[in-house]
Amino acid sequence: MDIRSVGIVGAGQMGNGIAHVFSLAGYEVVLNDISAEGLAKALETIEKNMARQVARGKITAEEKAAAQARIRTTLTLADLGATDLVIEAATEREEVKNKIFEALLPHLGPNTILTSNTSSISITRLASRTDRPEKFMGFHFMNPVPVMQLVELIRGIATDADTYDTLLAVVKRLGKTAASAEDFPAFIVNRILVPMINEAVYTLYEGVGNVRSIDEAMKLGANHPMGPLELADFIGLDTCLAIMNVLHEGLGDTKYRPCPLLSKYVEAGWLGRKAGRGFYDYRGEVPVPTR
Repeated sequence: MDIRSVGIVGAGQMGNGIAHVFSLAGYEVVLNDISAEGLAKALETIEKNMARQVARGKITAEEKAAAQARIRTTLTLADLGATDLVIEAATEREEVKNKIFEALLPHLGPNTILTSNTSSISITRLASRTDRPEKFMGFHFMNPVPVMQLVELIRGIATDADTYDTLLAVVKRLGKTAASAEDFPAFIVNRILVPMINEAVYTLYEGVGNVRSIDEAMKLGANHPMGPLELADFIGLDTCLAIMNVLHEGLGDTKYRPCPLLSKYVEAGWLGRKAGRGFYDYRGEVPVPTR
């Protein structure tokens, strides 16, 4: 199938990045959100990030202008019905995703491919609640989308070969690299990454090290570009907790038990950078550890 237009549900951190890379690759993009403020903020972010690419010589001013012209925003979910490919990039809650797909289905063409940018939820289960499980896949981009080269492609049990091949071609056109993952909890990247973050939180919880020493140890001792607690703040502690819960429930192994301290931070609303506080306090000029 030839994909020419893409509908994106959710204009947040992931959604605006996905809109950014698709528009630059020449696709017509319809970006949807429940908030007009969210859509305006997304366009501002795309403008800022593309301007940075122009300044660095990655793209030309003409390419930037053409890409921005290819992005249309809407508050009406039904407006995505005419697109060839829909990417759901809403919050990491299964009931929210199911409601989105339910609302979309009456407006879709028979050949429209449905995908989810979920980082951990079962693709087979999401697909089973739609009218097109054979045309449903996991399409998991890494954050920040314009920078990160990897896209995880996750087939559900019913996904057909044409759908997979189509999305493989899309990833190639975006200039990114696809990694194929089986439909098991958290797929590849988060199956490995988030338990590492959870273990870092346990290390903090048990007093083995403080926030700064844990992050410095992993940056300088393991050559990680960001420490695990800094990275957790960047991802969002609520997202990290959601992924650990999916792993714990889906695999039934106690090694995936979320650290109580991670749960406590989420209960406090200290969700990381987006909330102004997490394992670091971001409200001043320089991030300050909170423990």
